[in-house]
Amino acid sequence: MDDPTPHDNPRPRVVLTFPGQGAQHARMAAGLYGISKSFTSTMDHAFDAFGPTGRTLREGWLAATPPPAFDDISYAQPLLYAVNCAMGTMLTEAGLRPDVLLGHSVGELAAATLAGVFSFDCGLRYLSEYIGVYRHAPRGGMLAVAASPKEIEAHLVPGVVIGAVNAPRQVLLSAAEEALANVEAALRRAGITCARARALQPFHHPVMRDIATAHADSLTRPPLHPPHTTLYSAYTGQELHDETATDWQFWTGQPAEPVLFGPTLEYLLSGGPHLVVEAGPGQSLTALVRRTPAVARGDAVALALLPARASEPDADIEAVRAALKRLATLGCDPLSPDF
Repeated sequence: MDDPTPHDNPRPRVVLTFPGQGAQHARMAAGLYGISKSFTSTMDHAFDAFGPTGRTLREGWLAATPPPAFDDISYAQPLLYAVNCAMGTMLTEAGLRPDVLLGHSVGELAAATLAGVFSFDCGLRYLSEYIGVYRHAPRGGMLAVAASPKEIEAHLVPGVVIGAVNAPRQVLLSAAEEALANVEAALRRAGITCARARALQPFHHPVMRDIATAHADSLTRPPLHPPHTTLYSAYTGQELHDETATDWQFWTGQPAEPVLFGPTLEYLLSGGPHLVVEAGPGQSLTALVRRTPAVARGDAVALALLPARASEPDADIEAVRAALKRLATLGCDPLSPDF
């Protein structure tokens, strides 16, 4: 791997992180809608781009009680992508200049968009086609397990794979429903803590490769560009180089590949002081950062922009304002948000 090299200036490198499937929740970041012009414009652009489906997405997103299918690929993925991009755009337009972008699962698509690999419109078009393709995936999901990859090996029966490694003792298993239910029961009998993740498809499972191959003609290939901001990939475990970033096979293959967010994060943070800002719904990635050796030794600080879950109507905007003030105390230039 290439060594992550910190900047020569004394301020920490600013890393924006973007969460993926499982981070979605009712009215995520909705408190910014109609308040921040940038955030609102980005969200409305996404809803318009999805056509008639966009209206359904908007209504489900703003509802106090989300629709039953909210965790399905048809809802969660486009909303997570749009909210992540809207949050990132709002920050950069306020004057934040991130040094590094890193996403988890569909969050990596948002990171790539903000790094200029493909436009927001291209990302929305691709995601719309992606949803149509992976609707053919078998019913299934992912299981969060409090164990290391090595500890979990003995429980990987046929059809069950490690879909993500989020921390040294936090993995996500992926499988079709019957196999996932069986391994969940076995783990509980063995006294291993586990819980279902909020996903209704077996993301990051080899079966997704078969689905993509069978429906390859349904996915277009918009132009790709080298990233203008350093982009780390949780699939390669390091900085994403131009030749990989501009290879559509890399992007279309992601649903079948494991997410190595934990190892990637630790590698990134090994290169000097960092300020890691979660620019998406919830605080799941912030919690992972706070458990890293870099934070323990004082070389990294983790900051979430939004509350952990939906709260009072003004909670989102208050949380963002507080986070922006905190950024200034941590070495960032003062920001000028549009609210």
